[in-house]
Amino acid sequence: MKSKLNFLIGVSLKRKVKTKWFVLANLLIAIIIVAAMNIDSIITLFGGDFNKKTTIYVVDETKESFDIFKKQIEAPNSLIGETESDYIVKQYEGTSKKAVKILEKKEEKDNVVVHFKKDATKTLDVTITTKEFLSTSDYTVLNNAIQNTKVNLSILSSQIPVDQLNAMYEQIDIKRVVLDKNKKSEEESMDMIMTTAFPILILPFFMLTMFLVQMIGAEVNDEKTTRGMEIIISNVSPKTHFFAKVIAGNLFVLVQGVLLVVYAILGFALRGVIGSNQIPGGAFDNITSVIKTVLSSGIGEKLIYIIPLTLLLMVLTFIAYSLLAGILASMTTNIEDFQQLQTPIMIISLVGYYLATMAGVFNGSLFIKILSFVPFISAILAPSLLMLGQIGIFEIVLAIAIVIGTIFLLIKYGLRIYKVGILNYSSSGLWKKMFKAIKDK
Repeated sequence: MKSKLNFLIGVSLKRKVKTKWFVLANLLIAIIIVAAMNIDSIITLFGGDFNKKTTIYVVDETKESFDIFKKQIEAPNSLIGETESDYIVKQYEGTSKKAVKILEKKEEKDNVVVHFKKDATKTLDVTITTKEFLSTSDYTVLNNAIQNTKVNLSILSSQIPVDQLNAMYEQIDIKRVVLDKNKKSEEESMDMIMTTAFPILILPFFMLTMFLVQMIGAEVNDEKTTRGMEIIISNVSPKTHFFAKVIAGNLFVLVQGVLLVVYAILGFALRGVIGSNQIPGGAFDNITSVIKTVLSSGIGEKLIYIIPLTLLLMVLTFIAYSLLAGILASMTTNIEDFQQLQTPIMIISLVGYYLATMAGVFNGSLFIKILSFVPFISAILAPSLLMLGQIGIFEIVLAIAIVIGTIFLLIKYGLRIYKVGILNYSSSGLWKKMFKAIKDK
């Protein structure tokens, strides 16, 4: 049996790996991953410039708006600890018409002219001139800065002393006090960081799960539609065939997973070589923030057992998905029928994926903690809750135990279904046959 099992595993892997489609698909995946991780450099190569700052030319007829406006433009950056602003604010001494003519130059087409004039009723009359439409973020910054400038000028006109005015707008040094001694200040921002970066970290697992289910279903149905299944089952037992498909599928997914990691490493290495750090606050910056935050918090010390347990949970979930895919594939007579049965599996995976991305929103919710024990989604959901401190090591071990129990049930009862369904080519009375097979020993 062992030699036949190894033979079937080898044949199944060769059908997946030693093909032109596998090489071509991985070549395209590698190109897409590396390109996506260096998209800023690619855009820059074709004329984009993420490092270029927007210059704001200010024509100040009020003689008192420029300094206030400049401080308001730079204020958002100072609040998040950045020393440099994304804008350069310059005072233009000429008329507004001459300032507008500057925008006609090619190198100045993305810049802005802001014209301040006094208004008897509204305090300020402001005109913004640009070559093209402003982005939403740029317009928001300009609008907020102008509105705050108007408020400042209104306060100044009320003859409030300068020292009081400065005290009103001075940044407050807020001190945080956390009564729970087990919590660290670095963990406070973990929810926001995990919400933005964690979807990227768990996306490969979600993709590989879909690959695994579709691949096993397609292979089993291919053998059934070509009648090759009859020849195979006449030489090996359905049990051997079943385990061969499951083992080969999981080995293929592990190989594909390693390749995805290699592609990601190549992408990061290329960023390091060409210095692609032009997109501030991008997805990969968020991943870096996650790593720094984790290492600086108490969670960093727990990674010694968090990572192995998470990987174990993911591997066991792969096995559970492959067993379920093999069982469902044996019940169908063609790939179209299997795709209909595959839809609920995809929905379950999507539910786990979206819950994991929004785990921070459900902080303290008993509902999401219970869902973290549900097989097939616990591998995605439980690690995110663990990183956020919503569950502990005991819950992860319990989730692993539940997945192991699920695998045992799938093998015990699923194998009975597989034996009946693998040579079944008719959809009539199929469910009755399946339920009868579960009852029979």
